[in-house]
Amino acid sequence: MIITNTYILDTLNNLLSVESLPLVKEKVNELVSSLESAEASDIDEDCSPLNDNIFFPETSYIKNELKQISETQTLERTKYYIQRLVKGLSEIRTGKINDLNLNRWKEYDDLITDSLWVMNKRDKSGAHNGNYWGNFIPQIPNQLLRRFTKQNDWVLDPFLGSGTTLIECKRLGRNGIGVELLPEVSGLAEENINREKNLTDSSVITKIINGDSTKLNYKEAINELGIKSVQFLIMHPPYWDIIKFSEDENDLCNAKSIEDFLELLGSVIDKTYSILDKNRFFALVIGDKYSKGEWIPLGFYSMQKALEKGYKLKSVIVKNFDETKGKRNQKELWRYRALVGGFYVFKHEYIFLFKKE
Repeated sequence: MIITNTYILDTLNNLLSVESLPLVKEKVNELVSSLESAEASDIDEDCSPLNDNIFFPETSYIKNELKQISETQTLERTKYYIQRLVKGLSEIRTGKINDLNLNRWKEYDDLITDSLWVMNKRDKSGAHNGNYWGNFIPQIPNQLLRRFTKQNDWVLDPFLGSGTTLIECKRLGRNGIGVELLPEVSGLAEENINREKNLTDSSVITKIINGDSTKLNYKEAINELGIKSVQFLIMHPPYWDIIKFSEDENDLCNAKSIEDFLELLGSVIDKTYSILDKNRFFALVIGDKYSKGEWIPLGFYSMQKALEKGYKLKSVIVKNFDETKGKRNQKELWRYRALVGGFYVFKHEYIFLFKKE
């Protein structure tokens, strides 16, 4: 017997008219047994019973849902779960800002919804690599783009670096614009992005602008691409002077004071505010610093700058990191320094998530 998607749906719909809980459970268990005993070739998982845009999930997903149905205690609850599964198999329900099918939200178990992100290893697949100082792990833009953008949306990263955000845009079918101050780093980003072959949509555009993000006329820049706005902003600026990226006086890492740094960052936030669509999101990835025996809450100072520009704070995410290039193979030394100096070694950075209303 070939177990088709239509067969599964018909069986579930027929159960909605059955008024005996034991009989419903019996039929559900029979369907589970059929799926478990069937050979892979006997299960048709590729075709859609209703239209070409709806694809059935893996058999394991359906079996887990059926097992939950079989464990219910009332007929009302049983039918509720059956109806929910039918919707998940036959209807798509997406929100306004992403492509997630909320009728099948359980399939997205790799999407993080907690405010603590523990990621011990960076994604090094495809064009991703950790060769550039200060680049953030690809999982950050991957998580954010899947949650807060749709296919063919436009994403802007004013601190592109070696191209991590645009690589993820290319993978996920989002159009990406990146601004990078240093010509040699722009070239590196272009090389990295061109190496990424995992295209979701061959029409996706990735544009690198070699320029000063604090002075760029963003409206003119995006108008040249034929668009008037973007749907997501992500910024991963230098953490002030922790890493010296260049000698350029316009580089945020060369700001002479915390006030100067925040003024420069604030100018980028201000200039990009008007080109972000209303009710869309802005993510700021940044950490703190330690100087002259004092913890400087650079992250929260930067967060305040965004709030002053009119954004609404939606989440404060704390993301761990085990080591940086500057502290690599120096864990014991930093532990000793912490014990002597009465401080704690940095093991985290922030992802501040804002909404434009």
